Amino acid sequence: MKYFFLLILSVFLVQKSEAQFNKYFEDKSLRLDYYHCGNAETEKYFFDELIQEPYWAGSETNMIDTKGYGNHLVEVRTINDNELVYSRGYCTLFDEWQTTPEAKTTDCCYPESVIMPFPREKVVVSILSRNKKGEFEKKFEYQVDPNSYFIKKEREKLPVFDVIHSGNSNKKVDLVLLPEGYSESQRELFEADCKKFADEFFSYAPYSQNKDKFNIRGVWAASKDEGPDIPGQNIWNKTRLNGSYYTFDSERYLMIKDFQGVRDVAANAPYDYIYILANTEKYGGGAIYNFYGISAAHHAEEAGKIYIHEFGHLFAGLGDEYVGGVEYSEFYPTNLEPWEPNLTTLVDFDKKWKSMLPEGTAVPTATKFENSKKLGVYEGGGYVSKGVYRPWINCLMNNLHTIDVFCPVCSKSIQEMIDFNCK
Repeated sequence: MKYFFLLILSVFLVQKSEAQFNKYFEDKSLRLDYYHCGNAETEKYFFDELIQEPYWAGSETNMIDTKGYGNHLVEVRTINDNELVYSRGYCTLFDEWQTTPEAKTTDCCYPESVIMPFPREKVVVSILSRNKKGEFEKKFEYQVDPNSYFIKKEREKLPVFDVIHSGNSNKKVDLVLLPEGYSESQRELFEADCKKFADEFFSYAPYSQNKDKFNIRGVWAASKDEGPDIPGQNIWNKTRLNGSYYTFDSERYLMIKDFQGVRDVAANAPYDYIYILANTEKYGGGAIYNFYGISAAHHAEEAGKIYIHEFGHLFAGLGDEYVGGVEYSEFYPTNLEPWEPNLTTLVDFDKKWKSMLPEGTAVPTATKFENSKKLGVYEGGGYVSKGVYRPWINCLMNNLHTIDVFCPVCSKSIQEMIDFNCK
């Protein structure tokens, strides 16, 4: 009887939430493009344009971000009563650039954008950023009139195909795969690579137990040349998304600066998350929380593991657990608790995996062989050897070359994000 009551209550709450969605939004997306500018110490936002996109793939129930992940937060509020009707946390490539040596002497702008369900009435869109205390502060605000004729509706229509289709986009995790550096004659290769991506993706837990909760689609967009830029080898190619290795002078860091251009291609399909397959064998890639992911589609040995590692950043906000390998400085201040669920500075460990630790676990935990499969608090993570701690000695978010599984903390975080998207 109790189970039946809870089931009825759950159905009622879902129906109420969906009714709220229909009250405030239409079943399509509004995209706000802007430029994110500044240096190591400052940031500023400059409005670019509003674009109507044809699909809203996100949940119609979980409209408010409850995770608190990300360096930024987009909020949508009603004009009349300031009611929060939509929010999402995210990160950007500009955030990472701010921690590089270049940002200490140079100002720079990055093209970015946020999307939200299309509002029925006037709303205020705000973008908040974390300050040095880790608290969100409003940095940008723009009033949107959904009836404005300045909202752009034109778009390039590109071919879309299903890789995996499991059901209604509003109750699934919708992933769109985009091609980078595939020439006009390589469409079949890209479609085969999308199939390989899905096969690899669903061979790792917890995704393997949740295949029915995902839709995966591909969008075909040809490039003039094959493969991304490799500046260190003086290779410069004309490609659709202009991907490049040596981002921030890190050879393996393959990224794309123009996120608005990425959105232009992705808009042809319903999507929650964007992953880009680069037509190259060269090891590398990258991913940013609620932004995009990219990696080499043809790395002979570890393409699948790279997909899984990078998707952990993009989807679940997981941090890198390894030490070194990047040009960032002070990426995780040790006087603040990181928002990433799999890293801690012990400043506020109660909010992390403390409750999951076996009774009697030493904090910090000794890094030794007998603890290799034991949940603990191991020093070294977030690119530094001291002051930041990880849950397992090794995990797919650490040295992916030597392990095939996520630790319990990462697995839990991934499952929670799947459930959040599918409600």
